Formats: sequence, C-alpha cells, structure tokens
Amino acid sequence: MTQTNSRRKFLRNFSLGTVAVSAMPLTACGGDGPNTTVQVSFAHGVASGDPLSDRVILWTRVTSSSSDDVEVGWSIAEDSAFTRTVASGTVVTGAAKDYTVKVDATGLAPNRNYYYRFRAHEVSSPTGRTKTLPTGSVAQARLAVFSCSNYPTGYFNVYADCAKFDDIDAALHLGDYIYEYAANGYASSDAAALGRVSQPANEIITLSDYRRRYQQYRTDPDLQAVHARLPFIAVWDDHELTNDTWREGAQNHDPATEGLFLARRQMAIQAYHEWMPIRVPDAAKPDRIYRSFDFGNLLSLHMLDTRVIGRDKQLAYASYATAGGFNTAAFAADVSSPTRQLMGAEQVTWLQGQLSKSTATWQLLGQQVLMARMQLPAPMVLTGGYPAYLALAIKARNNPGQLTDAERAQLAGPTVPYNLDAWDGYPVARETVLTMAKTLNKNLVVLAGDTHNAWASDLQDAAGNAVGVEIGVPSVSSPGFEEYFPKEDPLLVAGGMEQLIGPLQYAETATRGFVVLTVTPTETRAEYRYVNTVKSKTYSAAVGKVLRTLPGAGNRKLLMA
Repeated sequence: MTQTNSRRKFLRNFSLGTVAVSAMPLTACGGDGPNTTVQVSFAHGVASGDPLSDRVILWTRVTSSSSDDVEVGWSIAEDSAFTRTVASGTVVTGAAKDYTVKVDATGLAPNRNYYYRFRAHEVSSPTGRTKTLPTGSVAQARLAVFSCSNYPTGYFNVYADCAKFDDIDAALHLGDYIYEYAANGYASSDAAALGRVSQPANEIITLSDYRRRYQQYRTDPDLQAVHARLPFIAVWDDHELTNDTWREGAQNHDPATEGLFLARRQMAIQAYHEWMPIRVPDAAKPDRIYRSFDFGNLLSLHMLDTRVIGRDKQLAYASYATAGGFNTAAFAADVSSPTRQLMGAEQVTWLQGQLSKSTATWQLLGQQVLMARMQLPAPMVLTGGYPAYLALAIKARNNPGQLTDAERAQLAGPTVPYNLDAWDGYPVARETVLTMAKTLNKNLVVLAGDTHNAWASDLQDAAGNAVGVEIGVPSVSSPGFEEYFPKEDPLLVAGGMEQLIGPLQYAETATRGFVVLTVTPTETRAEYRYVNTVKSKTYSAAVGKVLRTLPGAGNRKLLMA
C-alpha cells in the first residue's frame, strides 16, 4: 500500500470513528533501518480555545517514545460518537513544538457544541467538547472566569467544580496559569505532602524549563477536565514569565545570574503559545495577544495585555523614603506622569477602535490587574500596619461613637494605592480607558485577577462619574490575604477593606474560587463560587455572593442580587 493510500485510509477510519482506541505500540519501518516500536499517548489531555462563530482552536500534545516527528490526525464532529464529522485533517509535530498540536478548525456553525479528538499511531486522545460563538440576537451568555492557579499550593478543585457545569459557554483565564518559582519557592510549604512538588525543581528560566512546568500542570486531571469541557479564552499575567514583569524586566529576574530578560521573555512566550489554545493575531508578533470576541449583539469581550508589551516599570514606595520621611511630592509627580503607560499606545488605539465599532449591549475587558481605586491610609501601606488599621476601620463601622479624636484623624488622613503593580500605579492610563468608555457611552464591565482575592468595585473617573463596574476574581489555588493575616478573622479583614475603600462594594479575602458571569440584555450578573479547601481532593462548593449591574448611563454600578 502506498503512503498516500495508507494516509487516506487512516483519515477515513479516524473521521468515521471506526478505528478502535488502542494503546498498543505501532511497529514502524523507517527507510533502510530496522523495525522500531513507537509508543504514544495523550498524557496532557485535549483543549480548545479562542472560539469564533465559525472556528475554534483545537489543542493536544503527543508523548512519544521516539524523537522523530509525529503525524497526528484530528477530527471534529457534531456528536460525541463522531457519526457526523464536519472537519478532519492531519498535522505534523515534533521537538520544535514540544510535540504540541494546534489546529484552527474552520467552517463551523455558530452557537453550536462540537466534539473533537486526535489520533496518532492508532492511539486516540480523550474526546473534548467545545462551542462556537453566537451571532445575531443573543439572549444570554455564560462565562466562567479564573485566575492564579498555583500547582504546589493545592489541588485544582475550582477547575473540578467548573467542569461539572453543563451550561457555560466559555472559560476565561486572566493569567498566572502557571508559576515560575523553584520547588521550595512561593506557596510550596504543603507541596510535598500533597504530591505537588514543582518540576523542574529550579526556577524556570529556559525554554525547556517553561515547557517542563507546563507539562506538569497539564497532567492535573482537574485542569484536563475543564479544558476538555470548555473552550478557553486566555491571557497571560506575570507568572507565565516571572513575578512583576514589565516591558523590559521583572522583579524576579536578575540579569547578572539569569541572563538577558528579553531572551527569557521570548522563551516564556514561545512556551505559552505552544501549550495554550490561543490564536495568535499576528504570527510575526507573538507578544501581541490582545484580541476581541463578539457574542452577537449581546457583548463584546476585549482581552487585554497589561503586563508585557506596554507596561512601564512599577514604582516602589521604598524609592521615596528619605531621612525626613516619605517624599509625597516626588511620588505624586511620578505616579501621575502623563507619559506613564500600562497598555502601550498601540494597544490603546486598538481598544479605542474596538469599542467604537462595537454595537453590543455590553463591553467586557478581560485583563490582569485591578482597575478600581484601592486607596488605603498612607501609614497603613507605608509601614505595613494592616492589622491595626483594619481594626480601626472595623471599629469605625461598628462603633463610630467610640472613636477617639486621634483615631478619627488617622481615618481622615491621606491615602495611597495599596498595590502599585495594578492600575492604581498608572492612574493616567486608567483615566484614558475610563474616559474612552464614558465618551462612547458604553456599558463597561472589567474583569481582573492577580490578587488571589475576590473584589467587586464601582468604577469612577477622576471626577467621580460612574463609568462601569469591576469584578475581581479569586484565585484557583494561590493563597490570599489569609496568608498575611493568619490570626485575623477573614470576615473582619474583608469588612475592614470594604470600610476603608470607598469604591469597593464586596471583598472576600480567604477562599479560593471563580466567577460565573451571566450576561443578558437586561443585566450582567456575577456569581462568586467558592470551594472550602484546596488541601484535600474531597471538597464542597457553594455560592458566596451574587452581584449585578444594569445597562444605561444611570445604572453603571454594582447592585446586590
């Protein structure tokens, strides 16, 4: 049989679903060499992503006993039995791609569930389910929103919980899909007991390091389950590269011992594109990942990059400490510089165009860091006196009549941003986006991750005008404020934050979870869903809070459901 006829027979059998799933090795003859036995598996599962109305990215990785390239067949069908196959083909992968496979399956119908699988050397992958985006008049969209999944901290029970849902259209991941630290690094104290010690053991710096870390994460059964269930729309944050990344460097990168940052950045971005089901808008610019997704006339989702391509270096309060105290004037001048960038001019221009041309009822920004103003009393931030000031805020809320004059003066004192790595460290850049949305009269909902805690805030411009709302999602597993306030009641910590921060309407600072966002023409509803533990595979899940916002210039604020 010729090679061409063999391939045709393989494709026909694969697309019709008539070849039995097999884990048996294939004996292959190569040129003039002896027979060799090649064993393959799909140990990292399957995934789909970046759905549009007529196409979706399909992903998998082949684990092979051979170092040769591998030909992989793929098929997508309207039913899980693959009796109604709509598209199929073959691709070749190998070491240059870390044996990952990405297919942009086109010619699909809008707003429809599809099933897909891969096949190599007579071994079939698990079957995944995906869904295309709707067009025209859309009554509802349901999105699961994730952030900050740290493997050594605990189990991915949040992913497991989401995989049980049958009515979610797509999952959004706002970044920190992996973490770069060494095995004994951040949030790893329970890793050995949980059987989740980071691999490789060193901090990841090289391309092979980044690939190995993705390989480990993608062996997690709960991560595989949610990927096989839902198409993902993802952006990176800093830990896909290294902590507190900015355009030309990072807090957790030392050029003297770790080489050029731009080389590390390039390797991290390559691994990200290999391992994530993401469509690159411009193959010549793999660092450009901002892109939009339209759910008919209901919502336009704009996924942003506030981390890599445009961000100026973060300011540090320590830089303004002098013998005479904190240099407030210098800090104010630097933080409010009109040239200070977070997204970069190119991306800002792109977002302006996307918002201008969209006629959808809702505009969602999927991005990494908190946009809302999170101002706290200056002494609390600059000296780390969180517990004392939180206690004072709680006293002001519960027993305001018992406050002393000195305590009132403390509460009335100046405030500063608690996190200069967020939009608070780039207030002019924030004002640009908020002014854009207000001028265009858009119903704005901003989604944010990064902090590991749940926040929900009203968004106001510098003049105090209501512009939209922000839903800050909790982490999948990374620890929140409970790590910093281990002796404090989490309810009191969250309550104190709500008391101290004016725009903040809801906080939950001690529990892992995700948000289910339900968007209709009449409201956007955010359901905060939490798991009770990430330290055991046995867990329970429950809804913690439901918030909503309504469309219209007079309704752009958070309401309790």
